[in-house]
Amino acid sequence: MLPSLSLPKSDCRICDRLAEFRDANREKFPDWHNGAVTPFGGLDSQLLIVGLAPGLRGANRTGRPFTGDYAGNLLFDTLGKFNFAKGIYSSHAKDGFELIDCRITNGVRCVPPQNKPVGAEINSCRPFLTAEISAMPNLKCILTLGGIAHNTVLRALTQKVSAWKFAHDAVHLLPDLPVLVNSYHCSRYNTNTGRLTEVMFHNVFKSIRKIV
Repeated sequence: MLPSLSLPKSDCRICDRLAEFRDANREKFPDWHNGAVTPFGGLDSQLLIVGLAPGLRGANRTGRPFTGDYAGNLLFDTLGKFNFAKGIYSSHAKDGFELIDCRITNGVRCVPPQNKPVGAEINSCRPFLTAEISAMPNLKCILTLGGIAHNTVLRALTQKVSAWKFAHDAVHLLPDLPVLVNSYHCSRYNTNTGRLTEVMFHNVFKSIRKIV
């Protein structure tokens, strides 16, 4: 039997600023999810992908991580290419798209203003990430999308951040812990500026496939 996992309530009020921002968006967009976003994929997975936080018009709208925004296009296409997913991704949570041996979560579970959580919000949400990692008995690899996600994962694993520097396609062999792999975030800004290309992102998953 897989371990149980306590997740934040959809209307989590731990972080005042995030709760107020959700309240405001609920007024403007009453048909959206506008709540803490539940991770996508099984706890029995070997791969965990950690982003920073839900996007306003992505997961905050659809209720599924990376679903409905530009970043999801590259991420889900790549997961399918490397057999971590099946089905057709259609930018909504009821598209039938399924993950295979992979789970997707965020360091912060609620959408922040300007897509930028502050340190206190990252710290307040970290216990949920720590519990999630602990509840994955088959976990072999964690992919962090961006430096902030990398740092919060290290802290969740009680590792010294300065000992494991973030770098695109870096593979960190943490002591007696899942292997930590880094990638630049698959955001529109990074892909439009050429900071992250499709080839670069695929190379990260080639590294992951050597582990999982």
